[in-house]
Amino acid sequence: MEASSKDWRYTVMPAVFTWLKESESGVLEIDLEATQKYAADILKVQGKHGTRMGGLVGSGTLGENSYLSSEQRLSLLKALSSVANEYNVPLISGAAAETKEELAKIVKELATVGVDTVMVMPPKTKVAPSDEQMYAYYALSAAAAKEAGITIMPYNNPDAAGYHALSTDLLTRLAALPEVTALKISTIDVSVIETMILENKDLKVLAGVDTVTVHAGLAGACGGITGVGCIFPKASITMQEYVNNGEWAEANKISQAMNSISYLDAQPLLLEYLKFAFGIHHNDANGGLRTFGKKLTQPQIDDVRARYIKAKERLEILGLID
Repeated sequence: MEASSKDWRYTVMPAVFTWLKESESGVLEIDLEATQKYAADILKVQGKHGTRMGGLVGSGTLGENSYLSSEQRLSLLKALSSVANEYNVPLISGAAAETKEELAKIVKELATVGVDTVMVMPPKTKVAPSDEQMYAYYALSAAAAKEAGITIMPYNNPDAAGYHALSTDLLTRLAALPEVTALKISTIDVSVIETMILENKDLKVLAGVDTVTVHAGLAGACGGITGVGCIFPKASITMQEYVNNGEWAEANKISQAMNSISYLDAQPLLLEYLKFAFGIHHNDANGGLRTFGKKLTQPQIDDVRARYIKAKERLEILGLID
């Protein structure tokens, strides 16, 4: 397999949900056909200026990743690979491990089912590694990716890692690895992005939180990975189009319209919240409540519904509902 040569600049990519169904015995299992259908539906959508999503992220946080077995994850990604190939976009998925050797093995496994780029989370350790230990962890994953003919994307997500964010010095060193396609930064402090871009204007950084799309663009990010964009893809793509063109006022109108629901992307229960909102959007609210994650309370359900309705009403005024 050859490493993906698709241009990652100026794009937004959906972190798609893993759709579930009840088996005859009442056990939840992955609905591969539904997951493929919804992923394809998102990739079909165009923004107001004619562009589409630039990639497909599967089995991430919003894809129930932490609840899936290795076998389930590989089966899911193989199914999503066919969708990504149909729309000529890279397939991205995440990986994390306690040791660099275990991580290298996972990277190679993901390559066998069609993953083009692996988002590499920091090590799953109780004690934060030193910068040198962290670099070695990512460097071995890069070597494994090179051997498998794919690329990696270091993923700076301190909340998920459970310890401090990766330093800008370390991120800059990681970005220099030939196998690194881009950096994903999940933070509301976009000054981190700007600091790195000032040092290297050619650096490719993707924002990982929907609430900061416009500000991340101002700081120099070349795009983002979106959860809300699965629900309102036309709005998400169009907002990125405006960001790319430097039309900040127009981009900000869309950002403000989606504020009520984008807020959910930065919450600990983002999977449960956004998946339910996605279910409402597709007239399948009960399906949206099917998750391996936590069960939502009635007040939480009511809050998500109200936030979804408010965002939809605002986006309808802007002509951005598919």
